[in-house]
Amino acid sequence: MGVSCAREAALHALLCGEPAAKTSLTLALRDDLKSGAVSITAERIFNAPSATLPGRPARPALLPPQHVPRRRLGSPEGRAALVHAIAHIEFNAINLALDIVWRFPNLPESFYRDWLLVAAEEALHFTFLLEHLRTLGYDYGDFPAHNGLWNMAEKTADDLLARLALVPRTLEARGLDVNPAIRTKLAAAGDTPAAVILDRILADEIGHVQIGNHWYRWACTQAGLDPIAAYAELTVRHQAPRLKAPFNHTARLQAGFTQSEIDWLEQISATVPPIL
Repeated sequence: MGVSCAREAALHALLCGEPAAKTSLTLALRDDLKSGAVSITAERIFNAPSATLPGRPARPALLPPQHVPRRRLGSPEGRAALVHAIAHIEFNAINLALDIVWRFPNLPESFYRDWLLVAAEEALHFTFLLEHLRTLGYDYGDFPAHNGLWNMAEKTADDLLARLALVPRTLEARGLDVNPAIRTKLAAAGDTPAAVILDRILADEIGHVQIGNHWYRWACTQAGLDPIAAYAELTVRHQAPRLKAPFNHTARLQAGFTQSEIDWLEQISATVPPIL
């Protein structure tokens, strides 16, 4: 890859705005890390760019979430729009995993290895969805999208604990809750290939959220904080969206949430109007 430091290589992939090149760089980084062609150094990266992150293509047009048209599955275009929306989430997920690798220094090597694995799996998810979208006659960028995931990354750019709490444990964990219903709708609409891809995504995302939970608890231990109390404070400080029931208890438990945390989420969702 021309870069011997895995974290600098992650930054290089993050800066890439062309989707196919970004996925190729991310998967090549995974392979180079396995082969030992790149190594992990935890020191702060001082040649960080002044350009706006992340690198992204000119399309899709990014709108406020409330302005993104609703996706109705009664038409081929509606199904394609939904697949596009999921692909956009996975594209953002690549960027989120790459960003946490390069941005936060002086962490255990296993932290960086975990998130580089996540980045590679997100790149595969995006590739699967893009290939399927093209069989439907559309391409990435053909529908508008929103930037909610990356907006939270920007809010938590200077706070590792907040990043772990509010990206993998909040926004990405939401995918565990909504995936089964979306999968059922796509299958009922006759889109079996999309349903199969969502099965793969759910299985992998359980592992991704588990990684987020592991490192969030590690960070809480380092700071002497209670995980539930810290999470509640961080959601308020960073104006995180409140999640709404129903929650996928089975998937969340597999992903490392405790029953106490799920009970707390149920209680909060019943008392605070949700916005996600």
